[in-house]
Amino acid sequence: MKKYTYYILVAVVGLFMAACSSTKKLTKTTIGNLTEEQYFSEVISRAPDWKAITAKMNLTLTQSVKEINVSGSLKMKRDEVILISIAPVLGIEVARAEITPAGILVVDRIHKRYVKVPFEELTRRTNADLDFHAFQSLFMNEIFLPGKNSVSVKDVNAFTIRQDTAAATLAVKNAKRFIYQFTTTIAQGLLKQTYIGMTGTEYGIKWQYGNFKDLENKQFPTKMFVAVEGSKKSLTAMFDFSRLSTDADWDSNTQLSDKYEEVELDDILKILLK
Repeated sequence: MKKYTYYILVAVVGLFMAACSSTKKLTKTTIGNLTEEQYFSEVISRAPDWKAITAKMNLTLTQSVKEINVSGSLKMKRDEVILISIAPVLGIEVARAEITPAGILVVDRIHKRYVKVPFEELTRRTNADLDFHAFQSLFMNEIFLPGKNSVSVKDVNAFTIRQDTAAATLAVKNAKRFIYQFTTTIAQGLLKQTYIGMTGTEYGIKWQYGNFKDLENKQFPTKMFVAVEGSKKSLTAMFDFSRLSTDADWDSNTQLSDKYEEVELDDILKILLK
């Protein structure tokens, strides 16, 4: 397991950095049997509204021909933290990724090192509207608007809505250099895929959701598949969740002793771009 820990560190940072059939235009009158505003409202109403989510997790990371399967947990507190813990043996944590409104922290506990990236640096490097609430929406199975903490029915005019036979795609208007598209099922109004792409290039990330289960009177996906497009090395992640809960009674602060060494983001990127 030791030889894989740094790979986990590299792959998770790379995944987060990357996050940086034909359709027809709907009329303003119908989407199925609903107006655009009514359908938009239904999509929002079906999104999770809990304060917290926790789950056991199996994670498969694939970078080019390298693949690793690990177990762990996902914990989220709305507007506070997203915590991915890798604990493959007897619940002993070997690595974690923590996302807060301040930025991203990835910790390698075996080799006692970490990389810490403020969102200001991510925004500067990618020229994209990357912030905590975008990542929160990806893990929470929600649509979002870049730069906004939440989306309400009043934001319907910020989206264009296109429909095919079974799905409707909501695309953000006037996004800066990036494309944001959310594919939903017309029958249930569930978000099945989020796509973020760089305009005029092949670079993008697809975040797909599946195997929805009941949780506190809502539907939540127990599978999430993430694929980075356009990079020299293919990078994918498959999250398989179980034992879902809305428990918020857990400590969300990561504490590191002086024994941990900080790794520069550029060192991580050199490994990714080899």
